[in-house]
Amino acid sequence: MGRATGAGAARGGGLRFEGRIAGFGSASGTRVVVGMWERSPFGHFADAMLEDAAGHRTLLAPTETVAAFVSETYSFDEVRVVPVSWRRIEGGLAVRAGEGGSALTARIAVGDVPPLGRLLRSVPRRLASDVRWLSMIDPIASRLVPGVHTAGSAGHGRLEYYGVTTMRRLAWAEASVDGQPLGAFAALDPPVRFGFGSAPPEPHLVDLTTVIRLPER
Repeated sequence: MGRATGAGAARGGGLRFEGRIAGFGSASGTRVVVGMWERSPFGHFADAMLEDAAGHRTLLAPTETVAAFVSETYSFDEVRVVPVSWRRIEGGLAVRAGEGGSALTARIAVGDVPPLGRLLRSVPRRLASDVRWLSMIDPIASRLVPGVHTAGSAGHGRLEYYGVTTMRRLAWAEASVDGQPLGAFAALDPPVRFGFGSAPPEPHLVDLTTVIRLPER
């Protein structure tokens, strides 16, 4: 597919995505990661990634273009193009991906800002999304939060950088897939295997800027 350009271009090269990611686990073993992107090369959109207890990884994306880009950056066993939306509700968020009885539905209660979230807020926003800074702090980030990385190699020769500006704990979540409840709210454990890093084991909602650099052609 062609390169996306315009509003989603990052300083110093690469494609810039600004928004939020929520990640949590369930008693059934299925882990859910939802991206809610306010600004991106593809405009405003949301997507969802699931990995079940057997390791089957599914991408739910709203358009063929988004599905192609995300599946070329991360690894999935199944890709579905379905409507994906989210909305604010009292105390949190509601997410829906798909239609009818074959949808992912989730309700997420957002909690407090942990000490690490307050520390992240103190980093100037321009620095927090600088790829040089994110490359430098990656070894520290992976020690502070197991499984988490701020820089690494993605699919098809791409490089990816995660600049988190704040984080909030998830107090609770419930979800169902294809009409079947996933079970009680749980840690995101084991780590998901979509890319080079995972969301934190403790469920969080994080505000971040993601920069993806495509290989030179």
